Amino acid sequence: MDQSRAAGPASPETQVSTTFERWQQGQRNEIIAASILTGPLRQTIYMAVLTLMPVIRCLEGRQMFDANADDAARLRGMISGYMISQVIFTTAALELADLLAETSMSAEALAKATATHPDALKRLLQALSALGLVEQSEGGMFTLAAPGALLRSDAAGSLRPLALMQGSEGTWRAWGELLHTVRTGETAFNHVFEMGAFQYRKLHPERAAKFDAYMAALTHRWVPAILASHDFSRARSIVDVGGGNGVLLSAILAAFPQAKGVVFDSPAGIGGAAPRLEKARVSQNCRIVAGDFFDAVPEASDTYILKSVLHDWNDEQAVTILKNCRRAMCPESTLVVIERVLPERILPQGAHREIVMMDMHMLVATGGRERTVSQYNAMFAAAGLAAIAAEPTRSPFTIMTAAKGSAGSASGGKS
Repeated sequence: MDQSRAAGPASPETQVSTTFERWQQGQRNEIIAASILTGPLRQTIYMAVLTLMPVIRCLEGRQMFDANADDAARLRGMISGYMISQVIFTTAALELADLLAETSMSAEALAKATATHPDALKRLLQALSALGLVEQSEGGMFTLAAPGALLRSDAAGSLRPLALMQGSEGTWRAWGELLHTVRTGETAFNHVFEMGAFQYRKLHPERAAKFDAYMAALTHRWVPAILASHDFSRARSIVDVGGGNGVLLSAILAAFPQAKGVVFDSPAGIGGAAPRLEKARVSQNCRIVAGDFFDAVPEASDTYILKSVLHDWNDEQAVTILKNCRRAMCPESTLVVIERVLPERILPQGAHREIVMMDMHMLVATGGRERTVSQYNAMFAAAGLAAIAAEPTRSPFTIMTAAKGSAGSASGGKS
């Protein structure tokens, strides 16, 4: 006679133990099915196991994770993201979006126009089709899709400069050494090229041109949001410290013609400023001054701007820049700092991902960092400045303002 049948049904305690062992062995679907098919007692046992499992796992020093197929697909997409980045960079470098702007073309015709290998280019175009950047017809013709149109050089809000910058050799090779940076703290770009990113741009004009175009496109995109969030109508003299190609200051001066301006940056940084100021028709109201903000900045203006400057540098360097701004400021001057701001707590959402990845880029590329409002306020205080306000904009940027503090409010500060 079957001893298990003779013994009668197992006790609830035994059923709980058996169910838990099966759960540990990965038989979760079978347990769920059994709980549905065999009545209230099994359902009670199943629910008890579900309730106790996290506690038991924690006691064992382990945590239970229930990754599903969607999680796996999402992670696979993240893992292969570098491939997509290079597909887009190559597309931008070959100006394929410009060639497809007005008409559909075959892979052969595009290969001839770009002096590329026909079969290799066709495979690139197929990848772009899968990504939704171009569309492939049944006859083998390729047409630019709406997202791909953002890679046109003449598109409003073009992302081509971003694609060229992020996929370029300097960025690409530096990101390839992220593991080195995490292990040592050394900036990956410096490790790869044996010099800092800004020094590298001085020696490689083509890299500097890409960076200039990238910054111009980025700033131009968000100028309306910045102007809508900060009132420059009372400003009479504005110094854009690290103002580069003059995109931001030219827009401010065009909107507020009562003000005079100074674009202040390194000799390499201001290379594209003159034609941009001319194009904006504000060159009569604006001077271009070369210098080093680690030494000094132009004095006695009522408004000083630092946009996307402080995040390039570590805390000590950033405080040096702030101190030099403070020394140049009049008692009534205002410092306007425009930066992305880290939230105090990071959540898995688009806006947070964007700024955290920019923070990682600063870690890899320049040795700088993104910061929270409280961290910026601490740097203001260290430089002898008094924080006034932090105003979010309808953009990734926050506008922080500060006034000149007392002479003794910063260690070693000067009035």
